[in-house]
Amino acid sequence: MATPDVPSEDLIPSLLATSDVFGTGWFAAAAANVKPGATAVVVGDGAVGLLGVLSAKQMGAERIIAMSRHESRQRLASEFGATDIVTERGEEGVTRIKELTGGVGADSVLECVGTQESMMQAIRSTRPGGSIGYVGVPHGVELAGDNLFYSHVHLHGGPAPVRCFLSELIELVWNKKVNPGKVFDLDLPLDRVAEGYRAMDERRAIKALLRP
Repeated sequence: MATPDVPSEDLIPSLLATSDVFGTGWFAAAAANVKPGATAVVVGDGAVGLLGVLSAKQMGAERIIAMSRHESRQRLASEFGATDIVTERGEEGVTRIKELTGGVGADSVLECVGTQESMMQAIRSTRPGGSIGYVGVPHGVELAGDNLFYSHVHLHGGPAPVRCFLSELIELVWNKKVNPGKVFDLDLPLDRVAEGYRAMDERRAIKALLRP
C-alpha cells in the first residue's frame, strides 16, 4: 500500500511500524473491543504491547494499565497513554488489577506475550462480559474449558490482519497524530541484523530498525 507521497525521513520509523507492530497492537485493541471511556489492561511491554497502549489511547480508553517491569518501557508506555503501571505478574498481577478496578476487572485486556502465564493473567484480569484481544503467538498455551466457561469473557485474536487497518494507521502517522516509531530504539545497518535480534532477545532493545 502506497503512502500519499514520498515520506520525510522522520516519518520512516513510524511508517515501518504501521506494517508490523503498530498494526498488531491496533488489532489487539480492536479485538479487545476497546471503547471510549473503557478501562484497558495491556499484558506485555514489548513493541506490540507498547503500541497496544497507543492504540487503546487512540480508541478512547479512559484508563490504560500497562504491565511492565522495565523502567524505559514504562516511560514509553506512559508517553503513549498509560495511566497506571503494574509491575506484578501472575496472580499478584491479577490481584493488583482487581485492586485498581474496584474488584471488578478491566473492560478490555490486550494479551501481547503468548505464554500460559500471560494468557491466564489476561483472562483473570478481565471483568465478566469483558473482552480479550490476544496477539502474542502462543507458546505452550493450554486453556481448560471450565475456566473459560465460568469466566464469561470474550476471546478474539490471531495473526493481525494489518492490511485492513493500514489506511487509518498511515493517515494517523502522516498527519503526525501519533509517533509509533518511538519503539525503535536501536538503528543498525542491514548486515548487522543478527546483532539486532540479539539485542531484542536480551532485552537491551525494544525493537531494532534495519537500514539497507
